[in-house]
Amino acid sequence: MKLNIKNETGRLRSVVLGQPNSMGAVPTLEESYDAKSYYTIEHNMYPKEEDIINEMNAFEAVLKKYDVQVFRPDIIQDYNQVFARDVAFVIDDKMIISNVIADRADEQEAYKEVFEEVAWRKIINLPETAHIEGGDVIVWNDFLFIGTCFSEDYRNYKTARTNEYAIEILKEYFPKKRIIDLELKKNDKIPYEGILHLDCTFNPIGKDKCIIYKDGFVDESDYNLIIDIFGEENCFHVTAEEMFEMVPNIFSISPEVVVSDKTFTRMNNHLRNEWGMTVEEIPYREISKMGGLLRCSTMPLIRD
Repeated sequence: MKLNIKNETGRLRSVVLGQPNSMGAVPTLEESYDAKSYYTIEHNMYPKEEDIINEMNAFEAVLKKYDVQVFRPDIIQDYNQVFARDVAFVIDDKMIISNVIADRADEQEAYKEVFEEVAWRKIINLPETAHIEGGDVIVWNDFLFIGTCFSEDYRNYKTARTNEYAIEILKEYFPKKRIIDLELKKNDKIPYEGILHLDCTFNPIGKDKCIIYKDGFVDESDYNLIIDIFGEENCFHVTAEEMFEMVPNIFSISPEVVVSDKTFTRMNNHLRNEWGMTVEEIPYREISKMGGLLRCSTMPLIRD
Protein backbone atom coordinates (compact mmCIF):
# COMPACT_ATOMS: atom_id res chain seq x y z
CA MET A 1 0.00 0.00 0.00
CA LYS A 2 1.36 3.42 -0.96
CA LEU A 3 0.40 5.67 1.92
CA ASN A 4 -0.36 9.27 1.00
CA ILE A 5 -1.74 11.86 3.40
CA LYS A 6 -0.75 15.44 2.51
CA ASN A 7 -3.73 17.13 4.18
CA GLU A 8 -7.06 16.54 5.90
CA THR A 9 -9.34 16.93 2.89
CA GLY A 10 -7.82 15.41 -0.27
CA ARG A 11 -10.12 12.88 -1.98
CA LEU A 12 -10.17 9.88 0.36
CA ARG A 13 -9.33 6.48 -1.16
CA SER A 14 -8.54 4.26 1.81
CA VAL A 15 -9.25 4.49 5.54
CA VAL A 16 -9.42 2.45 8.72
CA LEU A 17 -12.71 2.83 10.57
CA GLY A 18 -12.87 1.90 14.25
CA GLN A 19 -14.60 -1.17 15.62
CA PRO A 20 -17.84 -0.88 17.65
CA ASN A 21 -18.37 -4.54 18.51
CA SER A 22 -17.72 -6.06 21.94
CA MET A 23 -17.40 -2.80 23.86
CA GLY A 24 -17.55 -4.50 27.25
CA ALA A 25 -19.13 -3.13 30.41
CA VAL A 26 -19.69 0.56 31.09
CA PRO A 27 -16.43 1.89 32.59
CA THR A 28 -16.30 3.15 36.16
CA LEU A 29 -15.38 6.78 36.78
CA GLU A 30 -11.89 5.64 37.73
CA GLU A 31 -11.54 3.71 34.46
CA SER A 32 -12.54 6.65 32.24
CA TYR A 33 -9.66 8.32 30.45
CA ASP A 34 -11.27 11.46 29.04
CA ALA A 35 -13.51 14.19 30.47
CA LYS A 36 -16.53 13.54 28.23
CA SER A 37 -16.67 9.87 29.19
CA TYR A 38 -16.26 10.86 32.84
CA TYR A 39 -19.21 13.24 32.46
CA THR A 40 -21.49 10.70 30.74
CA ILE A 41 -20.62 7.92 33.20
CA GLU A 42 -21.27 10.29 36.09
CA HIS A 43 -24.66 11.29 34.61
CA ASN A 44 -25.61 7.70 33.69
CA MET A 45 -25.66 8.56 29.95
CA TYR A 46 -22.89 6.29 28.65
CA PRO A 47 -23.87 4.90 25.22
CA LYS A 48 -25.11 1.38 24.55
CA GLU A 49 -23.15 -0.87 22.21
CA GLU A 50 -26.16 -1.36 19.92
CA ASP A 51 -26.42 2.39 19.31
CA ILE A 52 -22.67 2.70 18.70
CA ILE A 53 -22.84 -0.12 16.12
CA ASN A 54 -25.75 1.57 14.31
CA GLU A 55 -23.91 4.89 14.15
CA MET A 56 -20.68 3.39 12.85
CA ASN A 57 -22.62 1.37 10.25
CA ALA A 58 -24.13 4.64 9.01
CA PHE A 59 -20.64 6.14 8.76
CA GLU A 60 -19.30 3.13 6.87
CA ALA A 61 -22.24 3.30 4.43
CA VAL A 62 -21.36 6.92 3.55
CA LEU A 63 -17.70 6.05 3.04
CA LYS A 64 -18.61 3.18 0.73
CA LYS A 65 -21.08 5.41 -1.15
CA TYR A 66 -18.00 7.38 -2.22
CA ASP A 67 -16.06 4.21 -3.14
CA VAL A 68 -13.65 4.47 -0.24
CA GLN A 69 -11.80 1.29 0.73
CA VAL A 70 -12.62 0.64 4.40
CA PHE A 71 -10.45 -1.47 6.71
CA ARG A 72 -11.60 -2.51 10.19
CA PRO A 73 -9.45 -3.61 13.16
CA ASP A 74 -9.85 -7.13 14.53
CA ILE A 75 -12.29 -7.41 17.42
CA ILE A 76 -10.80 -7.53 20.91
CA GLN A 77 -13.34 -8.92 23.37
CA ASP A 78 -14.83 -6.40 25.81
CA TYR A 79 -12.66 -3.50 24.63
CA ASN A 80 -13.45 -0.03 23.29
CA GLN A 81 -11.96 0.20 19.77
CA VAL A 82 -14.10 2.98 18.31
CA PHE A 83 -11.41 5.63 17.94
CA ALA A 84 -8.96 4.45 15.28
CA ARG A 85 -7.34 7.87 14.91
CA ASP A 86 -5.16 7.49 17.98
CA VAL A 87 -3.66 4.06 17.34
CA ALA A 88 -1.55 5.27 14.41
CA PHE A 89 -1.58 8.08 11.86
CA VAL A 90 -0.13 8.89 8.46
CA ILE A 91 1.93 11.92 7.42
CA ASP A 92 2.88 12.00 3.72
CA ASP A 93 3.97 8.39 3.01
CA LYS A 94 4.93 7.43 6.58
CA MET A 95 2.84 5.73 9.26
CA ILE A 96 3.62 6.71 12.85
CA ILE A 97 2.64 4.14 15.46
CA SER A 98 1.34 6.11 18.43
CA ASN A 99 2.47 5.56 21.98
CA VAL A 100 -1.06 5.59 23.36
CA ILE A 101 -1.89 5.73 27.06
CA ALA A 102 -1.62 2.45 28.95
CA ASP A 103 -5.43 2.06 29.08
CA ARG A 104 -5.44 1.61 25.28
CA ALA A 105 -2.17 -0.20 24.67
CA ASP A 106 -3.79 -3.50 23.63
CA GLU A 107 -5.61 -1.84 20.71
CA GLN A 108 -2.60 -1.84 18.41
CA GLU A 109 -2.52 -5.63 18.14
CA ALA A 110 -5.91 -5.47 16.38
CA TYR A 111 -4.36 -3.42 13.54
CA LYS A 112 -1.79 -6.04 12.61
CA GLU A 113 -3.36 -6.76 9.21
CA VAL A 114 -3.39 -3.06 8.36
CA PHE A 115 0.23 -2.59 9.44
CA GLU A 116 1.24 -5.59 7.31
CA GLU A 117 -0.10 -3.77 4.22
CA VAL A 118 2.53 -1.05 4.75
CA ALA A 119 6.22 -1.39 3.82
CA TRP A 120 8.17 -1.79 7.06
CA ARG A 121 10.54 1.06 6.18
CA LYS A 122 7.54 3.40 5.98
CA ILE A 123 6.54 2.66 9.59
CA ILE A 124 7.93 4.83 12.38
CA ASN A 125 7.98 3.45 15.91
CA LEU A 126 8.61 6.17 18.47
CA PRO A 127 10.69 5.81 21.64
CA GLU A 128 8.63 4.75 24.64
CA THR A 129 8.76 8.16 26.31
CA ALA A 130 7.59 10.02 23.18
CA HIS A 131 3.83 10.28 23.64
CA ILE A 132 1.55 11.25 20.78
CA GLU A 133 -1.92 10.38 19.47
CA GLY A 134 -3.41 10.98 16.03
CA GLY A 135 -6.14 13.28 17.30
CA ASP A 136 -3.44 15.81 18.15
CA VAL A 137 -1.88 15.74 14.67
CA ILE A 138 -3.34 17.74 11.78
CA VAL A 139 -1.58 17.53 8.43
CA TRP A 140 -2.16 20.58 6.27
CA ASN A 141 0.13 20.64 3.24
CA ASP A 142 3.33 22.38 4.38
CA PHE A 143 2.02 22.73 7.93
CA LEU A 144 1.89 20.16 10.70
CA PHE A 145 -0.32 21.39 13.55
CA ILE A 146 0.22 19.44 16.77
CA GLY A 147 -1.82 19.79 19.95
CA THR A 148 0.16 19.36 23.15
CA CYS A 149 0.46 20.09 26.85
CA PHE A 150 3.53 21.87 28.21
CA SER A 151 2.29 21.84 31.81
CA GLU A 152 4.79 20.77 34.49
CA ASP A 153 2.17 18.32 35.79
CA TYR A 154 1.66 16.80 32.30
CA ARG A 155 1.85 13.28 33.72
CA ASN A 156 -1.03 13.98 36.11
CA TYR A 157 -3.47 14.52 33.23
CA LYS A 158 -5.08 11.51 31.60
CA THR A 159 -6.17 13.88 28.83
CA ALA A 160 -2.58 15.00 28.07
CA ARG A 161 -1.68 12.68 25.21
CA THR A 162 1.12 14.39 23.26
CA ASN A 163 4.39 15.62 24.75
CA GLU A 164 7.26 17.86 23.64
CA TYR A 165 9.62 14.94 23.02
CA ALA A 166 7.32 13.43 20.38
CA ILE A 167 7.09 16.78 18.60
CA GLU A 168 10.89 17.07 18.50
CA ILE A 169 11.11 13.62 16.91
CA LEU A 170 8.54 14.52 14.25
CA LYS A 171 10.64 17.59 13.42
CA GLU A 172 13.53 15.25 12.66
CA TYR A 173 11.43 12.97 10.44
CA PHE A 174 9.70 15.84 8.61
CA PRO A 175 12.29 18.63 8.40
CA LYS A 176 10.51 20.40 5.51
CA LYS A 177 7.22 20.74 7.38
CA ARG A 178 6.42 23.89 9.29
CA ILE A 179 5.53 22.31 12.63
CA ILE A 180 3.29 24.42 14.84
CA ASP A 181 2.70 23.21 18.39
CA LEU A 182 -0.52 24.43 19.99
CA GLU A 183 -0.95 24.10 23.73
CA LEU A 184 -4.42 22.87 24.69
CA LYS A 185 -6.34 23.42 27.92
CA LYS A 186 -6.60 20.17 29.89
CA ASN A 187 -9.16 18.89 32.37
CA ASP A 188 -9.79 15.20 33.11
CA LYS A 189 -13.28 15.61 34.57
CA ILE A 190 -14.99 18.74 33.19
CA PRO A 191 -15.42 18.56 29.39
CA TYR A 192 -16.29 22.27 29.11
CA GLU A 193 -12.90 23.20 30.57
CA GLY A 194 -10.49 20.95 28.70
CA ILE A 195 -9.65 19.71 25.21
CA LEU A 196 -8.76 16.04 24.72
CA HIS A 197 -7.17 16.39 21.26
CA LEU A 198 -6.45 19.20 18.82
CA ASP A 199 -9.18 17.99 16.45
CA CYS A 200 -11.75 18.71 19.18
CA THR A 201 -10.99 22.44 18.91
CA PHE A 202 -9.62 22.92 15.37
CA ASN A 203 -10.19 21.08 12.08
CA PRO A 204 -9.37 22.22 8.51
CA ILE A 205 -11.99 21.54 5.80
CA GLY A 206 -12.34 22.32 2.10
CA LYS A 207 -9.29 23.81 0.40
CA ASP A 208 -8.64 26.77 2.69
CA LYS A 209 -11.18 26.76 5.53
CA CYS A 210 -11.43 25.52 9.11
CA ILE A 211 -13.66 25.00 12.12
CA ILE A 212 -12.27 26.45 15.33
CA TYR A 213 -13.09 26.90 19.02
CA LYS A 214 -11.23 29.93 20.34
CA ASP A 215 -11.13 29.02 24.02
CA GLY A 216 -9.53 25.60 23.57
CA PHE A 217 -6.01 27.06 23.53
CA VAL A 218 -3.92 27.99 26.54
CA ASP A 219 -2.40 30.94 24.68
CA GLU A 220 -4.63 33.19 22.57
CA SER A 221 -1.67 33.80 20.24
CA ASP A 222 -2.00 30.17 19.05
CA TYR A 223 -5.60 30.83 18.09
CA ASN A 224 -4.60 34.10 16.38
CA LEU A 225 -1.90 32.28 14.40
CA ILE A 226 -4.48 29.88 12.96
CA ILE A 227 -6.75 32.80 12.07
CA ASP A 228 -3.82 34.49 10.31
CA ILE A 229 -3.04 31.34 8.32
CA PHE A 230 -6.62 30.63 7.22
CA GLY A 231 -8.13 34.13 7.23
CA GLU A 232 -11.00 35.25 9.43
CA GLU A 233 -13.56 34.83 6.63
CA ASN A 234 -12.53 31.19 6.19
CA CYS A 235 -13.04 30.21 9.84
CA PHE A 236 -16.26 28.86 11.32
CA HIS A 237 -16.28 29.64 15.05
CA VAL A 238 -18.01 27.21 17.41
CA THR A 239 -19.46 28.00 20.82
CA ALA A 240 -18.57 26.30 24.11
CA GLU A 241 -21.73 24.21 23.87
CA GLU A 242 -20.91 23.18 20.30
CA MET A 243 -17.38 22.22 21.37
CA PHE A 244 -18.91 20.08 24.13
CA GLU A 245 -21.05 18.36 21.46
CA MET A 246 -17.86 17.72 19.39
CA VAL A 247 -18.86 19.96 16.45
CA PRO A 248 -15.28 20.56 15.20
CA ASN A 249 -14.65 16.82 14.87
CA ILE A 250 -16.27 16.18 11.48
CA PHE A 251 -14.60 14.24 8.66
CA SER A 252 -13.72 15.18 5.08
CA ILE A 253 -14.11 12.73 2.19
CA SER A 254 -12.93 15.40 -0.26
CA PRO A 255 -12.58 19.20 -0.33
CA GLU A 256 -16.24 19.35 -1.36
CA VAL A 257 -17.75 16.60 0.83
CA VAL A 258 -17.85 16.28 4.63
CA VAL A 259 -19.54 13.80 6.95
CA SER A 260 -21.20 15.53 9.91
CA ASP A 261 -23.59 14.79 12.73
CA LYS A 262 -27.15 15.56 11.69
CA THR A 263 -27.75 17.59 14.86
CA PHE A 264 -25.05 20.16 13.96
CA THR A 265 -27.68 22.32 12.25
CA ARG A 266 -25.98 25.72 12.48
CA MET A 267 -22.68 24.53 11.08
CA ASN A 268 -24.12 22.16 8.48
CA ASN A 269 -26.26 24.98 7.09
CA HIS A 270 -23.24 27.27 6.97
CA LEU A 271 -21.13 24.69 5.14
CA ARG A 272 -23.88 24.16 2.57
CA ASN A 273 -25.23 27.66 2.12
CA GLU A 274 -22.13 29.81 2.63
CA TRP A 275 -19.32 27.52 1.51
CA GLY A 276 -21.17 25.38 -1.06
CA MET A 277 -20.17 22.03 0.42
CA THR A 278 -21.99 18.70 0.34
CA VAL A 279 -22.77 17.64 3.91
CA GLU A 280 -23.51 13.95 4.45
CA GLU A 281 -25.47 13.91 7.71
CA ILE A 282 -25.53 10.85 9.94
CA PRO A 283 -26.47 10.20 13.59
CA TYR A 284 -23.38 10.21 15.82
CA ARG A 285 -24.72 11.52 19.13
CA GLU A 286 -24.05 8.38 21.13
CA ILE A 287 -20.43 8.04 20.08
CA SER A 288 -19.86 11.70 21.00
CA LYS A 289 -20.55 10.72 24.62
CA MET A 290 -17.18 8.93 24.69
CA GLY A 291 -15.13 12.03 23.90
CA GLY A 292 -14.69 11.63 20.14
CA LEU A 293 -16.64 11.93 16.92
CA LEU A 294 -16.13 11.33 13.20
CA ARG A 295 -12.50 12.31 12.70
CA CYS A 296 -11.57 10.38 15.84
CA SER A 297 -13.18 7.23 14.42
CA THR A 298 -10.95 7.15 11.34
CA MET A 299 -7.35 6.56 10.35
CA PRO A 300 -6.96 7.80 6.74
CA LEU A 301 -4.35 5.90 4.73
CA ILE A 302 -4.58 7.26 1.18
CA ARG A 303 -5.88 10.57 -0.17
CA ASP A 304 -5.36 12.00 -3.66
